[in-house]
Amino acid sequence: MQNPTDRLLAAADTALRTLFATPHASQPCPTLPDAPTALTDAEKQRSAGLMRVNHVGEVCAQALYTAQALATRNPGLRAHYTAACIEETDHLAWTAQRLQDLGSRPSLLNPLWYAGAFGLGLMAGRLGDAVSLGFVVETETQVGAHLDSHLQALPEGDHASRAIVAQMRDDELRHADAARTAGAAQLPPPAQALMRAAAKVMTTVAQRI
Repeated sequence: MQNPTDRLLAAADTALRTLFATPHASQPCPTLPDAPTALTDAEKQRSAGLMRVNHVGEVCAQALYTAQALATRNPGLRAHYTAACIEETDHLAWTAQRLQDLGSRPSLLNPLWYAGAFGLGLMAGRLGDAVSLGFVVETETQVGAHLDSHLQALPEGDHASRAIVAQMRDDELRHADAARTAGAAQLPPPAQALMRAAAKVMTTVAQRI
């Protein structure tokens, strides 16, 4: 069992690794066999903007799960959040590599996105485990819908990005189901709407900066 100081140090380590280290996936990057990707410059630019947004989403996922693990007093739930955070590291690595392959870069505002998401996760955790899990359900459900929209927006020939996004969508919805099974409370509609509005701001800015 970690004491509070150990958990704070672990949270700080996660933040530093997320923002400044090269992430390493434990699972191979999804691909579509026999579907090579060949893109025009304009298509590369469009894909890069969308994948930058997805990378920001994974930066935020690291922050959210780390903060919620820090806030809960339930060791079992802490282990649940930690395991989910580790799984999200695969997404972080896949999107970072895809951005590099497209000749692009992550968002310059990643420290800001991380700090904001960490604050939201900590606040949700302080409201109790059921609310915290409800926050996961709503977040992952919205992310799943967002990734569905990216599958529609990505160039048809960008098989590499599409394979990554499809796998991420399935994983995020699985995380939502796991949180629901663990006892999530349903968030009130105003909270859901506020989360959608905040996500809209983030995705619009991150696509460009």
